[in-house]
Amino acid sequence: MLIDVHAHFYTAVSGRWDWRERDARRLEVGGRLGITAHIASVLGTWGRLSPTYFPAPDHVTLGNAAMLEVQRAHPGLVFGYCTVNPNYGKHALEEIDRWLGEGMVGIKLAASRRASDPLLDPIAEAAAKHGVPILHHVWQHRRRDWPGQEASDAAELAALAVRHPRTKFILAHIGGGGDWSHSLRVVRKTTNIWVDLSGSGVDVDMLHAVIGDVHPTRLVWGTDATMCTGWAKLRYLETAAGLAADRLELIRSDNALELFRLEVGHAGH
Repeated sequence: MLIDVHAHFYTAVSGRWDWRERDARRLEVGGRLGITAHIASVLGTWGRLSPTYFPAPDHVTLGNAAMLEVQRAHPGLVFGYCTVNPNYGKHALEEIDRWLGEGMVGIKLAASRRASDPLLDPIAEAAAKHGVPILHHVWQHRRRDWPGQEASDAAELAALAVRHPRTKFILAHIGGGGDWSHSLRVVRKTTNIWVDLSGSGVDVDMLHAVIGDVHPTRLVWGTDATMCTGWAKLRYLETAAGLAADRLELIRSDNALELFRLEVGHAGH
């Protein structure tokens, strides 16, 4: 099995004329890579009707409804994250109850608010109540503010995780957005944070450092952007990292199966 814990889909509300082709291409390439389950989100309207990282409540709902459509169109292959904007706290909690009740398997936090902000506390509590993980967008070792987003770094995510030890968090795309070694040092002892290997970076010694600092029991494989770098990391894990077969299976699928409480029969088998 191979589970991609960090995927995205486009929809008719995304403002792309080729959204159907792009979604179909992800599934086609995923099949060629051997992906047995995509765990994915739709970030509102992807900036078409309100900003990608600051979507209006109605647009959050549009994106989640579209994500559920994709999930239902591909049962056992695609699973959805419920995306929320914590700046609208009541609406965020309503979305979580609604879409997890419809069968979504996780919560997606983009860059709408810093991870350390108290506005995220009710969302973290809801995740613990429902027994689902939170995938949080992270800019590895953020050294300055970026326009159009409230980007968080690993230290801010760790602050949230320490406040909510019963909640499971996934630090997004260790291979994207800056100093990943700084992130590893931060999350090393924060045992309710898992590290998502996705992202466009495939730096020398990155995977060796991740395996050594965080341990394979807290690593999950993903693609995000792009699928080709996700494949490159997978090939490295298989051929050069020196992992025992059982450790490799933890990263490929077993950790994700446990995090998202997926049964093998519900993940394409």
